[in-house]
Amino acid sequence: MGKQPIKPGTDNKPAGTYVEVGPRGGNVPGGRVVNIDRGDRLPPTTKPGNGWIKK
Repeated sequence: MGKQPIKPGTDNKPAGTYVEVGPRGGNVPGGRVVNIDRGDRLPPTTKPGNGWIKK
């Protein structure tokens, strides 16, 4: 199985592109794709329980 999703609001993650995924790491229809810089926090997801995976 893939990596565990990272919770929204987490900081000190590597800079890059993150894709919104469901609670078990599955694709989310209409999910967000964000690009964060070093030191930024991961933003909120579109639905509680979702998380982020580095692309």
